[in-house]
Amino acid sequence: MNAAAFSFDGARVLVTGGTSGIGHAIAGGFASSGAEVIITGTRSDASEYEADLDAFGYRQLDLGDPSSIDALVDSLDALDVLINNAGVNLPGGLDEWAPDGFAASVGLNLIGPMRLTVGCRRLLFASNLEGGASVVNMASMTAYRATPIVPGYGAAKAGVVALTSSLANRWASRGVRINAIAPGVIDTPMTAPMAAFPELLDGELAHIPMRRLGRPDEIVGAALFLSSGIASYITGHTLAVDGGYLAS
Repeated sequence: MNAAAFSFDGARVLVTGGTSGIGHAIAGGFASSGAEVIITGTRSDASEYEADLDAFGYRQLDLGDPSSIDALVDSLDALDVLINNAGVNLPGGLDEWAPDGFAASVGLNLIGPMRLTVGCRRLLFASNLEGGASVVNMASMTAYRATPIVPGYGAAKAGVVALTSSLANRWASRGVRINAIAPGVIDTPMTAPMAAFPELLDGELAHIPMRRLGRPDEIVGAALFLSSGIASYITGHTLAVDGGYLAS
């Protein structure tokens, strides 16, 4: 089997939304590579989740609450890699075409991650990680294509792409690289509801030349690569991992 191995021995990594799906897979990838990994979730304790989270430290985080974000930052004493993975569409069941729903989605998916990233800046600036400290933001195909169901989420993810470029420019002199991953349609709890709407799922599959959903583990390599010293000259880039979605 051909495979790449990464070493993050001793690196301190924070993965938001690491209790399931893509975030859980990425957190596991870093832990298997030797990193000390903290994940976040919205529940008060890791034991409230069905997934096995024993390999990670755990912090509660509500990205819609500035005080929760600030408390997370204050709880950290060092950080080398930040993975801004946590996100949600239709927050609280709100209609994203209504102003309140749109604002809530942008707040959770763009403003919250921005506040967390900026809050962690001193820890990232102090990192001695080979290749520099890294932030990897999670974008989406909705940043590039119209999304009639979740316009707030799409607008937020387009903002994530722009924020990635802006932060990369601002922090390059401080030795911190900022990149993003734009996953295609990945088989996760967030996309599971599409199974109840075959016309929606079939429409998405028709846009994917590989004609299948991606798996969370297929995002892990991109996150490890972008955070590693091998990618030391890559910053401000958004990497699509999409089965060819953008090519269709």
